[in-house]
This record gives sequence, C-alpha cells and structure tokens, in this order.
Amino acid sequence: MSTETAQTSPERENGPVPEERNHTLDDDTSNSSPADRRRWLALAIVMTAAFMDLVDVTIVNIAIPSMRADFGASTSAIQWITAGYALAFAAGLITGGRLGDIYGRKRLFLIGIAGFTAASALCGIAANPSVLVASRILQGGMAAMMVPQVLAIIHVTFPPHERGKVFGMFGAIVGLGAVSGPMLGALLTEWNLLGLEWRPIFLINLPVGIAGVILGAKFITESKAPKALRLDLIGVVLATLALVMLIFPLTHGRENDWPLWGFVCMAAAPLLFVGFIAYEKYKIRKDGSPLVELSLFSIKSFAGGIAVQLTFGIATGIFFLVWTLYMQMGLGWTPLRAGTTGIPFSIAVSAAAGMSVQKLVPRFGRKVLQAGALAMAAGLLLYIWESSHYGMAIASWQMAAPLVVMGIGMGLIVAPLTDTVLSQVPREHAGSASGLINTTGQMGNALGLGLTSVVFFGVIDDDMVYGAPYVEAFRSALWWVVAVLVVIFAVMFMLPRKQVPMAEREGAEVA
Repeated sequence: MSTETAQTSPERENGPVPEERNHTLDDDTSNSSPADRRRWLALAIVMTAAFMDLVDVTIVNIAIPSMRADFGASTSAIQWITAGYALAFAAGLITGGRLGDIYGRKRLFLIGIAGFTAASALCGIAANPSVLVASRILQGGMAAMMVPQVLAIIHVTFPPHERGKVFGMFGAIVGLGAVSGPMLGALLTEWNLLGLEWRPIFLINLPVGIAGVILGAKFITESKAPKALRLDLIGVVLATLALVMLIFPLTHGRENDWPLWGFVCMAAAPLLFVGFIAYEKYKIRKDGSPLVELSLFSIKSFAGGIAVQLTFGIATGIFFLVWTLYMQMGLGWTPLRAGTTGIPFSIAVSAAAGMSVQKLVPRFGRKVLQAGALAMAAGLLLYIWESSHYGMAIASWQMAAPLVVMGIGMGLIVAPLTDTVLSQVPREHAGSASGLINTTGQMGNALGLGLTSVVFFGVIDDDMVYGAPYVEAFRSALWWVVAVLVVIFAVMFMLPRKQVPMAEREGAEVA
C-alpha cells in the first residue's frame, strides 16, 4: 500500500466534490436521516474494499522469495510482480475517478471490486511467472477503478457534520491495513495451507470480494458528477507508454546484458513525456478537460510536492523489496520471522503519523517533513552499519533500532504530505491535484522497483546464489536510498513554511 493511499485527501482523484450530490438524495439533510441506516452498511463495504487493496499491496513483498523459489523466476519477473501492479494502479487512478464521475461511482466500484477479485483468483492459480505478472497488472488496473470511488462514495453518502468521524475511521482502516499486511502475508505463507504455499495471500480476497459485490449492489446508492465530463484517453496512453518505456528496460536490461533497444526506449521516454505535456496543453485549449491540470505546476509548493512524492515513491519502492530479499534470501529467515521483524517499524510509522498531523505540523510546518527525511536517512545509515558489523549473525532485535528511527521518519512524512502540498492549491482544483499526487507516488514506486535491477541485483554476480551476496547488495541499495532521501530533504524547501489549517482555508473560500 501502499503509503500513497494513506495520504489521500477527501476530494481525491475523481475531481472536486463539494458541490456534488447523489442523484437520488438531493441534499445532505436527506442523507443524514436516521431512517437511512444503509449508509453505514455502504461505509463498511467500501472500507472493507479499501482494506483489501491496502493489504494486497503490502502482503505480496513478504511472499516474493517463496514465489521465486516455487517458480524459479527471474529477477525481472519478481520485480514485475510488484512493479506491474504499481504501474497499472498509477496509470488508471485519475481515469478511474473520472469514469466514476461520468458513469456512476457505484457502478465503477462494483466493476473494480469484481475485477480485483477475479484477478486475485488468477494470481492464486497462476501456473508460471508470466501469468502471475499479467494477473497482477490486471489487479492493479481494477484497483484503479475501485479505490477512487471509495472516498467519493463516502463524501456523497454522509453529510458534512458526520464526515470528520467517517474519515477518521477510514484513516484507522488505512493504518490497520498497512500494519497487518506483512504479518498476514507471513502467516499465510508460513502455514502453507493445503500445500498451496504463497497462493492463499491472493485467494483470501475471493470471499471478501464476492461479499463486497453482492452487498455493494444492494446497499450502495448510485451517484455521479453534476456536470458532463470527458475522458482524456490519449493522455492516459501517452503517460503510460512513457512510463513503460522507462521501467521495462530498467527491469529487463540487466538480464539481457543491457541491449541497445533498452537505451533507445529509455531515451525515447522523456520525448513521450514532452509529447504528453504538449497534448495536455492542446486539450486545455480544445475542451478544458485535460488528464492533468498543468496550471497547478505554476504553484511552487505543488510542483515541489509532486517532486517529493515521486522521489519518496522511488525510495520506498527500492527499500521494501530489497529489505524482504535481504532477510529471506540473504539471511535465510522464514517469512514469519521477516514479518515479525517489521512490527516495530509499523508501530513507529503509526505513532509518528498521528503526532505529526495533530501536534507537530501545525506548529513547525515543513520542518517536520524535513526532519522525517533526515530521520529516515539516519535510520538507514544505522541499518547499514549494523548489517556490516553483525553480518550474517544479525538478530531481529538488533534491527529494531534502525527500523524504529526509519518508521518515525516515514510517519512524519506520509501523514501530512498531501495536505501540505494542497495547502496553496485553489479549492476548485483540489480533486485533480490530490489525484495527481497519489498517481505520482505510485509512479515513483514502480520506478523504484524497476531500479532495483541496477542498485540491488546489479551488485550480485549470480542472483541464484543466496546468502552473503544478497547481504552486500542490501547495503549497496540502502546507500542509494539515503541519497534519494537527501534529495527529498532539499526539494522540501519548496513546500510552504507553514500549513494553513483546513478549516481556515475552507472559511476563506466561503468568505
């Protein structure tokens, strides 16, 4: 999960929603009628779906070594198991939100959860790495249809005076998903239910997804955007193609001795991004419905925030994959031991996230986020030292200190980042801006996973020989992550010094 999901604002990628109304419920007063108990059932359904998506993002990493051992998969295949999901999710997020606005959020939610469940079944029965990667890409695409509808459905289902409580509950679900995913993945893999090894991590979605489809069809009320909107499919294709042309050669280049076609593709990717920007400018002139609102980048804090989100996604994409491979393929630990080792990290993230939003950011502003970047870098440096000092004999409890420091740093960043970046964005663009922030984070995550071919597997002479080579590669990769965090610290100077509280912003807009 992913951390990007946890950062989502109520307006999300489906566009501004304050003026939206459910077409069968004309105002907030009718929504809040005591007789309308079904809205709480609708809330439980969409939150369960969000939880399923979050767990699925984090549950996979811990099982990747088992998948590799089962299939004898190549390094590029195991990268694509995670990167394919992130790339499809990133490519579809904004489009998924827009489709919900046009055709109905309930309809797109049901399509998304049904497709996600079917893709999970395909992952669980995959006979080879190619089928698994293709199923994960489909799963990411369906998540992009499902996830944007969750907050939109909440927004149009609950009146303003109830939304604070509801979004607080949603935040708790996000935190629970992030914490429970790795442990659930470790347990399901370790238990080897019915001799299925890692496959239950996907098959567990089936009863949840089927129940979500049946109950969602009955209890969720349909809603659409009040104004007609258009899709920017060409923009989606250009942006996705540019990302694929960058990430695919990074992932496959090492195994193919870095062929010429790989460099040609990577060189062409920036040109496609330039073409994408040119087309978005054309769309603005033609019908005012671009995929990306380019005027947002004239806001210094937003442009800086997008850069922070992208680079932070790269850092986390690299770290979480190589960390899992280090513990299981390098140190030879079981999935359960690797999963329990990460508990201090998860607790630290949750604790620091709550404190940063409630106490620290209102008082110290961007310095809190910069302190988070430095704390993460310090935790990584301590991890590098411990890994070198203790070598193959390092124990789980010895990893707790660097993981707690890293977790505190991450919590200081992920919780307030989106709202800090949005603090100077005009309210009418809040929806598209928050969607772009989340999309950029997923893009960074996919890029970081692709870069593991260079910063991690590139250090290993024979990646099928486990043990010490993986430990050395882990330390090498962490130095790259430290460098990225230094860049993040510097870019954060573009963020506003102090964050204007949401209540004051909304009051200013009303005035």
